[in-house]
Amino acid sequence: MKIQHQPIEITHNKNTYQFRYGDELIVFERINRNSATRRILIKVHADCRVIVQAANDASDDDVLQAVKKRSRWIYKKLNAFKEQLRHVIPRQYVSGESHFYLGRRYMLKVMVDPNSKPQVKLLRGRFEVTLRKSDPIKVKELLNSWYRVRAKAVFQRQLMAIMDKTLWVKEVPPIRVFAMETQWGSCSPNGRLTLNPKLVKANRECIDYVILHELCHLVEHNHSERFYKLINQVMPDWQKVKLHLDQKYSIFS
Repeated sequence: MKIQHQPIEITHNKNTYQFRYGDELIVFERINRNSATRRILIKVHADCRVIVQAANDASDDDVLQAVKKRSRWIYKKLNAFKEQLRHVIPRQYVSGESHFYLGRRYMLKVMVDPNSKPQVKLLRGRFEVTLRKSDPIKVKELLNSWYRVRAKAVFQRQLMAIMDKTLWVKEVPPIRVFAMETQWGSCSPNGRLTLNPKLVKANRECIDYVILHELCHLVEHNHSERFYKLINQVMPDWQKVKLHLDQKYSIFS
């Protein structure tokens, strides 16, 4: 049976809209932007937020019509992310868990020693976390700090390697390592790359894909035909790599 969507109605919240697609109530937020382009951008985030970016002077009707045209795509993306979230098991940060680093799984061993300095070591194929008293929250903090330190060095090294192929990049862009809830990476208008420290859990090919994606945004801010032409020049199988990143490594773990 073909799914029919009902007319979109504005909710009471400012810049927030909703519509039904079949039995699904989909809410999205409009964000205005100063831009010469009239293109309306729609993005579905991994945490199931739907964001619509439109020029300041774009009418509500223009925005609603653009969303209606892509309602089936939005619906499918939301359901894919919801399915992914169902398989995310909250971590307990106790011995026996496995944690990724550069695409490999490592067993976590938590060791309590009142006389030792809290630290994380990657030894003999496992993460060894030492702390003065048992505290899963502290284990998580120590691991996240360890990932952040390693991430900066790994990202810088991978950036330098991939820049040999990105001929449109003339200068090495600065990198910031910053935890983000819904993105692996982003590129600021002034050319700074921001990368999620959790990305260091993925294999190097996935890391290269995210860095390449943001390097393409240095010269093409939208996901235009030119953007995909650039990314294809360097990584022809980028879609396969992106699928692997989305399916194997969770941004929420």
